[in-house]
Amino acid sequence: MACPICSEDSNAKYRPFCSKRCADIDLGRWLNGGYAIPSDNPEDAEDVAEAMDAELRAQNAQQQKPH
Repeated sequence: MACPICSEDSNAKYRPFCSKRCADIDLGRWLNGGYAIPSDNPEDAEDVAEAMDAELRAQNAQQQKPH
């Protein structure tokens, strides 16, 4: 089986990747949204924006509380 990142032979220890480096590259792509599925639905973008705004408000409120 070929590594999905560099096409080298995969290594059983890092399957389906050939090395920790390629596994880390793949993980970085997931974490940065590189594998996100695009949507034409504007409601999806609105839902994400609302959730992010709510999270920021909660974080700001938490920071402003006296200790």
